Amino acid sequence: MENFFASCPRGLEPLLVEDLSAAGVAHAKQIPGGVHFSADWPACYSANLHSRIATRILWQVSRGPYLKEDDIYRQALAVPWPTWFDAGQTIRVDITALKCPLRSLEFITLRIKDALCDRFRADVGKRPSVDTREPEVRIHGFLNASECTLYIDTSGAPLYQRGLRQKTVEAPLKENVAAGILRFSGWQPGIPLLDPMCGSGTFLLEAAQMALNIAPGAGRDFGFQRLKNFRLLEWKRLLDTAMDAEKPAASAQIYGSDISPVAVRAALANLDRAGLLPAVTLRSGDLLEIDAPAVAGILVTNPPYGERLSEQDELADLYPHLGSALKRKFAGWNCYLLSADMRMPKLMRLTPSKKTPLYNGALECRLFEFKMVAGSNRR
Repeated sequence: MENFFASCPRGLEPLLVEDLSAAGVAHAKQIPGGVHFSADWPACYSANLHSRIATRILWQVSRGPYLKEDDIYRQALAVPWPTWFDAGQTIRVDITALKCPLRSLEFITLRIKDALCDRFRADVGKRPSVDTREPEVRIHGFLNASECTLYIDTSGAPLYQRGLRQKTVEAPLKENVAAGILRFSGWQPGIPLLDPMCGSGTFLLEAAQMALNIAPGAGRDFGFQRLKNFRLLEWKRLLDTAMDAEKPAASAQIYGSDISPVAVRAALANLDRAGLLPAVTLRSGDLLEIDAPAVAGILVTNPPYGERLSEQDELADLYPHLGSALKRKFAGWNCYLLSADMRMPKLMRLTPSKKTPLYNGALECRLFEFKMVAGSNRR
């Protein structure tokens, strides 16, 4: 058994525990921003392949106390890095800190990199070079007030990068946040789903993958594949099993629309490239005017939330119309709106039945749940 840490957007930790349990991990311990767990390597591979919620899965290779930068250098020097990857591979070192008393995180990053290179020189006479853009091996350090933990990243590029979305419109939603919202909404394949402000199609892509039972990591590679302890046969078995479980693309009662033809074209291109277009019905349309595509279903969307005062004034005008449209056209639907604008429910004149705190990147948001019944939902 090895020790790992899986990171995720704040607010999605309980869903990440579910993902990791399904992958076969042991001793999952949830903290804000992620989950510590123990697992064997096949379970680590499976979590990378199947988790829709995780951002990265980090393998713990060292943990120890520190008082000053030299302590961290000595800790990193003691780690047998050359047993896990080659001097010819490129590296990147990243540091995260919480209540760390040391002054410069940049200097700590440099000391860890120096220690790693010194260990390589001592052991094999060569050192790896740094590539900050597309490194072959990523090393992460986490410092709290008294301890430093060092990790090797088993994921590589962040796991929300499914390798599907090429065309984006402004302020796209991260894929793992979209997947988390779909889970919180209770949506299951077979239930009609609509995103009426679909942008480049993140909700639609996630839902279509779920409906067709496509593993989110099936179309990309991972950091663990570049380590010396990579078990190719075990990975191939997991990948083959995932591929065999996929369903052929067919209509799945997933609907998307957007007032912007540019956004609809971007969503269309992304779905087409991913081979998911048959599962989704797309059209241009204004949320205030479109009809519900079914008698009942789930509506999920990420409406704009203005950062400038002029935009906020425009949204204050939009929200009452939005509330009216939902009451008029979507009786029988459960609606989930993610927004950083806390004024939204009041201005929509609707009372949310639930408000779930979530983060999209650094932005604190709320997932507002509105259960639309016939008649009025006003306070």
